[in-house]
Amino acid sequence: MSFTDLMPEVRKALAAGDHAALERLLEEAHSADLAEILAQENDPFGLALLARLPIEKRADVFSYLPADKQLDLAERLDDDELARLFTEMDPDDSADVFNLFEPVRRERILRRMARREREEMRRLSSYEEGTAGAIMTTDYVAVPEELNISQALDRVRQTAPDAETIYQIFILDRELRLTGTLSLRQLILADPLAPLKSLMITDVIKVEADTEQEEVAKLISRYDLLAVPVVNQQEMLVGIVTYDDAMDVVERETTDDFHKSGSVGSLDRGIGRTSLVTLYRKRVFWLVLLVFGNLFSGAGIAHFEETIAAQVALVFFLPLLIGSGGNAGSQAATLMVRGLGTGEINIRDWTRLLGRELLVAGTLGLTMAIAISPISMVRGGAGVAEAVAISMVVIVIAGSLLGMSLPFLLDRLGVDPATASAPLVATLCDACGVLIYFSIATLIIGTGS
Repeated sequence: MSFTDLMPEVRKALAAGDHAALERLLEEAHSADLAEILAQENDPFGLALLARLPIEKRADVFSYLPADKQLDLAERLDDDELARLFTEMDPDDSADVFNLFEPVRRERILRRMARREREEMRRLSSYEEGTAGAIMTTDYVAVPEELNISQALDRVRQTAPDAETIYQIFILDRELRLTGTLSLRQLILADPLAPLKSLMITDVIKVEADTEQEEVAKLISRYDLLAVPVVNQQEMLVGIVTYDDAMDVVERETTDDFHKSGSVGSLDRGIGRTSLVTLYRKRVFWLVLLVFGNLFSGAGIAHFEETIAAQVALVFFLPLLIGSGGNAGSQAATLMVRGLGTGEINIRDWTRLLGRELLVAGTLGLTMAIAISPISMVRGGAGVAEAVAISMVVIVIAGSLLGMSLPFLLDRLGVDPATASAPLVATLCDACGVLIYFSIATLIIGTGS
């Protein structure tokens, strides 16, 4: 049953008290679909639905919920229920929810957990947000390096039920240091009596616990890994980051970049669940700042009042020209921000890309100048047409170079390149465009005095 069909059926069965139908629907439904239903409903409905799920599926559904919904529901659950829920959840998911609580409640919950789970929760929740340690899981399959293939397979069978992924086997020495890795396929196809050391891959791609999440995601994507091991400073294996957790990081970072590209701050709850006050606060700073930025455009126009008075037709083409510069700059900025974000380019590529952008922007500006020339000739005559055509080429080149250079500058200063948003680039290009256009027009047409 699809999600669109499931939602009304679950609501109908719950409202009617049809427990048999509800049990059937909940058993057949995927956890992600149930989480989507809970995310769109009020908290009492969500609690009633969760209460009807077995604890294992309840934990799975809870893991799929957005963070703000997890916190809302968790605040309605008592400490014993949360402790049982955290015990059943994957360690990395439970640590994320655990960190949402105040310290006092964290301690209350920990006291209700078994010693092993309690220590694991303390350790996972201690890693700084945004690092590999914060998203890693400790549910992995590891075997000692002194075993042979047959013995290693027996060890895998014992530990696999509790592991998040079994397709990558990690091999440790006596000090629990990571020495190699094997895929499950390699393990199954190998000679049962062969020693692990003779087959394991020793050149392991790994990260430390304080590595940034974005770097971990890039590694997993670049090398097509199912999981990347996380080690401490002593090279001891402390966890793994699986590809699905890395993809969650990519999704969050992409969403943040989209928000920043529109001069909007990060929205933890998403657009649908963010309060009006928060939406206002996230958007007002840049809008007010850009208002003052546009004053430079106004000052430029005021400075060239005599040129405008001499040829009023120039004003007709002003929005067109500065808009073209802003659009070209926004395009260039978008390409650079994405390239820097994916690691495709870096600060050392700026000089090479500058020459390419100059050639492309010049060609674009010339094409746009040719397209607008007939209209400018009819509207203002030869002098205006010449000023508009030359200004178009120069403004598009200036806007493109500004748009492509600003992300590199911000990156060099340690600021997120996504801050070079389309509104910011457009505002800067507007001010430059006004100065360029009327300066060229003054040289060609004069002030009329």
